[in-house]
Amino acid sequence: MANWKLKDLRDDRRRTFLKMCGVAAAAVGIDRSRMLNFLADEGGSGLAEAAISSYGRTLIVPAANGVQAWFQELWPLPDVALKGLAKASIPSGNIPGQGSIGNYGAVTSYLYTAERGYAPGNGYRGTYVGPSNANLPAGATYLQGEREMFYSPDAPWFDHAAGKPKYAVTGIMCGEDETHTEFPTSSTKLSGSSGLLAVAGALAAVGSSAIIPVLGIDPVKYGSAPGAPDVATVPNANGLVDLFNSAASQFTLFKQGDQDLFSTYYKALVGLRRSHGRSSWAPEMVTTKNAAKIIGLNFSTQLTPTAEDLVAFGVTDVLNTVSTSLTLKQREGLEAFARALIVVSKAFRLGLSKSAIVSLSPGPTSEQTFTDPHVTFDSQLTMMQGRNVTKYLGKALDAFYADLATANDPESPDEKLDQNTTFIAYGDTPHTALVGATWPDATPDDANYLWAMDPKGILKSGWFGQMYAMKKGGKNAQGFNPETGAEITMPTAGLSGAACTAIAHAIAKGDSNKVSEFGGPTVKGMINKV
Repeated sequence: MANWKLKDLRDDRRRTFLKMCGVAAAAVGIDRSRMLNFLADEGGSGLAEAAISSYGRTLIVPAANGVQAWFQELWPLPDVALKGLAKASIPSGNIPGQGSIGNYGAVTSYLYTAERGYAPGNGYRGTYVGPSNANLPAGATYLQGEREMFYSPDAPWFDHAAGKPKYAVTGIMCGEDETHTEFPTSSTKLSGSSGLLAVAGALAAVGSSAIIPVLGIDPVKYGSAPGAPDVATVPNANGLVDLFNSAASQFTLFKQGDQDLFSTYYKALVGLRRSHGRSSWAPEMVTTKNAAKIIGLNFSTQLTPTAEDLVAFGVTDVLNTVSTSLTLKQREGLEAFARALIVVSKAFRLGLSKSAIVSLSPGPTSEQTFTDPHVTFDSQLTMMQGRNVTKYLGKALDAFYADLATANDPESPDEKLDQNTTFIAYGDTPHTALVGATWPDATPDDANYLWAMDPKGILKSGWFGQMYAMKKGGKNAQGFNPETGAEITMPTAGLSGAACTAIAHAIAKGDSNKVSEFGGPTVKGMINKV
């Protein structure tokens, strides 16, 4: 028989109750489906349905102070990558004050070319996806596709043996060069009232029982959007574990003056315990600080990376590589990022959070091997170290989605977590794609770009806009028409609204009505119909 107190819960009381149940279930190891069955029995199907969120999850990677450059080596601009493989050079005068561009005369800063000393045994230097394979240089494989994209040999979510993506990536020209900005924003402005990070948070919070809908690792500039919850930030992966312990305790003791709700919560907690058949939880358990400490200890255990996690996410290899393979700062940056992804994955699996903002590096621009990697193309040693950075960055991202693929989404039980998590990476400057020597910050035509990955394919894959080694219409950087997706010559600074709106469609699972609340433009040419 349904509990009338649960059936009558409304608004904030219902949301608070569902969060309490979510915390309790995760803490004692009860899977989401069992909790939903219990809620349906006790409070009716409406209460169980209210515990299921409508929209997806996000992993957002701000890459400030120049560290964005590494993503350019995972997913290089197609024209730049192909000309690099072909050992092409820019004629003198194409860029004012410069002759042939880059080390060894190669046009590109793409690391995986013969001119950069990359010589794999199988000759493979990446996969080009696009409408034509005409004049494809040696070392690149080809895959037919609607829009151009290039995947480097260490690009994550790509079956390099078969030459096809597991999850296709989208590159979007948008924003402007913000060199040496700790909190870049030009690429993430959806509208005058909404920024992409806060939009992702607002969508994450809709109907969610997550104890902390949005979490972040500093540095983070969250922004604002209608309905966006606060973001909880910490300095590192260990801080994430502590954050959830504290939050669990707070929610267990939330609104103690509301005796009816708290009594109902306690009975639900005991009911959950009984439904799980765990005899170790004594019936006399009460919702006090002692119980909160027990929950905290359980979260600590469940969120802390294991030895197996460290191997899968590449941390063990990073720490065990010889000293010349990576610089100290490269090791520290890669380890910190991978450890954070491990904890975020566990938090997603437990239903504790829905949107994670994990900065790739909080380091200063004076650090120039990882944070602001100007020295990458200065020697064979630094280029080898650079390829190891992209290798382990790709490995960590691969492992994150592989881990999510093993679990159902706690708030959408019919979906695997990987299929419900959108990826976004952006930054202040990707460093120029056209120059290797000292890898300058300044980008051609003041352009910037971001990368996104939507496992559902609502966001079309491939590049919107492009960067060419040889100018078109007087510009290297080309924009796009969001209504058609077609390439046009226009500044990339005016395209952030379209880029972010298209990504919001992916997070919202194609719900155009919901996305329209954030005030962005129409983007018919960038999304597939649901």
